[in-house]
Amino acid sequence: MKLWSGRFTAELDKIAEQFNDSLPFDREMYRQDITGSIAHCKMLAHCCIIPDADAQNIVGALEKILEDIESGALEIENAEDIHSFVENELVKRIGDPGRKLHTARSRNDQVATDTRLYVRDCIDKTVMLLRALVSTLADIAEREKSTAMPAYTHMQKAQPTTLGHYFAAYANMFLRDGERLKDCRKRVNVLPLGSGACASTTFPIDRDYTAKLLGFDGVTQNSLDGVSDRDFAIEYLSCATQIMLHLSRINEEFVYWSGEEFGFLILPDEYSTGSSIMPQKKNPDVNELLRGKCGRVVGDLTGMITVMKGLPLAYNKDMQEDKEPIFDADKTLELSLRVFSAFLEKVSFDRAKLERAAAGGHSCATECADYLAAHGIPFRTAHEITGKIVLYCVNNNKTLQQLSLEEFRSFSPVFDTDILTAVLPSSAIARRSVKGGCAETELLRQIKELRQAVKKL
Repeated sequence: MKLWSGRFTAELDKIAEQFNDSLPFDREMYRQDITGSIAHCKMLAHCCIIPDADAQNIVGALEKILEDIESGALEIENAEDIHSFVENELVKRIGDPGRKLHTARSRNDQVATDTRLYVRDCIDKTVMLLRALVSTLADIAEREKSTAMPAYTHMQKAQPTTLGHYFAAYANMFLRDGERLKDCRKRVNVLPLGSGACASTTFPIDRDYTAKLLGFDGVTQNSLDGVSDRDFAIEYLSCATQIMLHLSRINEEFVYWSGEEFGFLILPDEYSTGSSIMPQKKNPDVNELLRGKCGRVVGDLTGMITVMKGLPLAYNKDMQEDKEPIFDADKTLELSLRVFSAFLEKVSFDRAKLERAAAGGHSCATECADYLAAHGIPFRTAHEITGKIVLYCVNNNKTLQQLSLEEFRSFSPVFDTDILTAVLPSSAIARRSVKGGCAETELLRQIKELRQAVKKL
């Protein structure tokens, strides 16, 4: 039965009904819909809008409907949407008392409440997964605190750093992702129920009581706003997109690190696949999919923004399209975080190759310029001198570490024997002990800070 059938003399055309119905996807929110309805019913009784006996009957039946859905005894079907399904099932079980549930409520504020409850659950789950991921990254960072590797800018070797420093960088990114979600949750966790269709209700309801029952921090302050905006969902999808962007970036690096040209990363068999024609192949398919699935969530965010961009107040049917992007982003994000965390438990690195690479590309040239600047030569002049030294190395097929003291002095008499150790990657790393640097003592401080911050997520 349609919840709005009284006004109409003809049934909805079959193709229009199929186009209008949202049950195939909003059935995902059955738990949130029933939870919200139970709280609404308790509030109606609390405010003496419906009798206590009816409320107890309704709540008991709703709890049993939830139990039957979760056990598989009740199939969600034959309704326009999840809200219609639950109410129709309720009336089927207890009769007229079930018809009282929708008192002082519209599907507009009902669905807005369900959506906020669902997004809140998504946030709590994702924060938990990010907490675990950041902890794993911090563990790897500590384990690899002294493993030298090249840092890159413009995809060219730039300066020596450590693998631990690299993983701590991503740990900080994912930590901020968690903090963004926690902040987003504040704006999600506001109750719209009581806004009615658009102009609230004439019944003497207690919205704060309902909010308390559902664990909301407060209620929306304007009924038009309460039913008509999805900024909280857009913000959630933006946070989800940022997480997927970070996953995409690190897995982009892992893809080429696993290739023979780099050879930094050893793919675990459990998270790799082969080729149907080339027997030698070991492909980073998991990493490539993690990179690719970022596009799905970017699309979810873009779709939601596009739906909302031109809608007048208050509720419009266009907003039925807000559910699928949320559901898709949630599922994609959860699976991506779980598989990436599992991948990290198995992956290993070729430390010898990383350390050899750290000295390549004249990556210690900045140490040479800094050495001259520390001995009184203006940095721009020191930069120019060092550039000529690098050109000399290129022309003579040498590295900075292979130059003799006499060769250094041919460019400046300031150089002394300590320049020979200053241009070693290990020295370059050890000297970078400022806050945020890659020196081992400083990195251990960063990791300690990360672990303390994770506890606050």
